[in-house]
Amino acid sequence: MKTRHYIVMFLSFAVCLSAQAQKRPMTLEEVFRLADENNKSLKASAIGVKATEEGLLSAKSSRLPDVNTSLSASYIGNGYLWDRNFSNGMPIDMPHFGNNFSLQVAQVVYAGGAINSGIALADLGLQMAQLQHDQKRQELRFLLAGYYLDLFKLNNQIRVFDQNIALTEKVIDDIRNREKQGLALKNDITRYELQLENLKLQRTRLLNGKNIINYQLTHAIGLDTSIEIEPDNTLTTKELTSLPESDWQQAGNLSSPALRQLDLVVKMNEQKEQLALSARRPKVALVGEEHLDGPILIEVPVIDKNFNYWFVGLGLQYDLSSLYKSTHDIRKSRLETQRSLEEKEAVAEDIDNAIHAVFVQYWEAVKSLEISENALNLANENYRMTRNRYDNEMALLTELIDASNSKLTAELDLLNAKINIVYYYLNLNYLTGNL
Repeated sequence: MKTRHYIVMFLSFAVCLSAQAQKRPMTLEEVFRLADENNKSLKASAIGVKATEEGLLSAKSSRLPDVNTSLSASYIGNGYLWDRNFSNGMPIDMPHFGNNFSLQVAQVVYAGGAINSGIALADLGLQMAQLQHDQKRQELRFLLAGYYLDLFKLNNQIRVFDQNIALTEKVIDDIRNREKQGLALKNDITRYELQLENLKLQRTRLLNGKNIINYQLTHAIGLDTSIEIEPDNTLTTKELTSLPESDWQQAGNLSSPALRQLDLVVKMNEQKEQLALSARRPKVALVGEEHLDGPILIEVPVIDKNFNYWFVGLGLQYDLSSLYKSTHDIRKSRLETQRSLEEKEAVAEDIDNAIHAVFVQYWEAVKSLEISENALNLANENYRMTRNRYDNEMALLTELIDASNSKLTAELDLLNAKINIVYYYLNLNYLTGNL
């Protein structure tokens, strides 16, 4: 009796908590929208994309000219003059104020493709960041869809248990009436009371599971955890687009975030190969400088005047050591490109296998729904007939309990079959990057 008392108290506490929660009906599409707006992980990923955009702009600035300027003022001490053998020394008076100004401008004309490759790499890096953000969103949506379907399943399971608890209580009342008439034993009531307590305990576990899932889901979409999300009851009745497996496979090859990222990895390695080759090419730049210096210290006696001069020209630079130093870098880049191509083929094969497996499971779930519907009809009919026989003293209580348990199992199996169809359909969309 103590255990029963604690269970009743716990159930009452759970009901109070449930009553305090603010219920909010929500579709799966709304869950996705709130996640896009509020999820902390997606926000961090979006900031990463913006940072990569700045990196692309920085790479593009390499095409702009380099401009350097310097300005200095100095104190010049007196000089001293010797012969080459350091004899006949004499002091030299110097003007004590020195100044220097220079302006240098350089515009790269040709860098062996290094600048273009650097910009292309930065652009591919931006595309990669965007794809990684999209993949993170797809993964989050699939996770949230799992939470959402779990809530839907738990709500329906709780409803089924409520119905069975009410039915069991009704049976207990009937048995008590029969006991008063001498047509049933106290032991019959005890057995059904035990089944009732088991049903209530399982219902409590379902409520606790619902609380945990709801807490995680509200956290993920940025809602207060006191809000109780009510999934759309029409979720399992909506018509799903039925596509042949070949269409899902084609969609996976075209839209899978993993394959699209590997496409970018191949292109990035190709650009790295070009960047390695650019080390063997000459660098050409237009240069120009403006100088204003004073005093003129290269003359003796020193000329205490400012001297201005400028020049423009064409600069050519070629690193001869790159002919033997860059060989391994070039080979490494080519091998990295080959490796990324092999990895892409392996991942494509994995995705193909995953889509095939989920597609088979999807149609298995569709078939299971048909079987579960038939099984529920049979279980309901069996319970009705067994209950009628029991009322007419033609069946044992154990038979009625078995029929009741079969009915409960069939109802739960039907709910699971409906949820599985939606889950596998969402899984196919996730694998093809279209969730």
